[in-house]
Amino acid sequence: MTTTAAAPGISQTASALRRLYFTRFAFAIVWALVTIATAKEISPLTVVLFVLYPLFDVGAAIYDLRSTRTTSSPTLLYVNIAVSLLAAVGLGVASSSGIPAVLRVWGAWAIVAGLVQLVVGVTRRRMGGQWPMIISGGISTLAGGSFIASAAAANPSLTNAAGYAIPGAIFFLIAAVRLGRAAKAN
Repeated sequence: MTTTAAAPGISQTASALRRLYFTRFAFAIVWALVTIATAKEISPLTVVLFVLYPLFDVGAAIYDLRSTRTTSSPTLLYVNIAVSLLAAVGLGVASSSGIPAVLRVWGAWAIVAGLVQLVVGVTRRRMGGQWPMIISGGISTLAGGSFIASAAAANPSLTNAAGYAIPGAIFFLIAAVRLGRAAKAN
């Protein structure tokens, strides 16, 4: 097996992403469980939880930027930061208009963030462990459309939007495990 000069950079990046993905898995599972239990109606706690999720995404993107600066282009991560910040503000504002408004903002964010995740995963394929991120990005995009559509239902609910974090968490866990090989290289 030959080793290239880029292998240590990829190995360090894979290791950092692995830690990030494990953290995102744990956060998303806890967030989903707490949010599903409290998302029957819009309450101050529900608003905080729905605003917190995209803000956590901002923090994760910043960590990702710092960890992958030498191995990839940061443009899409900056897009993700901007979109997630706008979503957090939008969710806070939409919460005063009711569940349909929250679902529309949540859905729009899921679509754009999913597309970004999909494209970032594709650009990181050579690192390994990115197929779960590619699939998750695609699912997020589709789920976002379903949230927007569900906003028009007779009795829209935030529970499905909260449950959206569980498959994403599982994909983060799978990607973290698969990145183990790349992180141990060299």
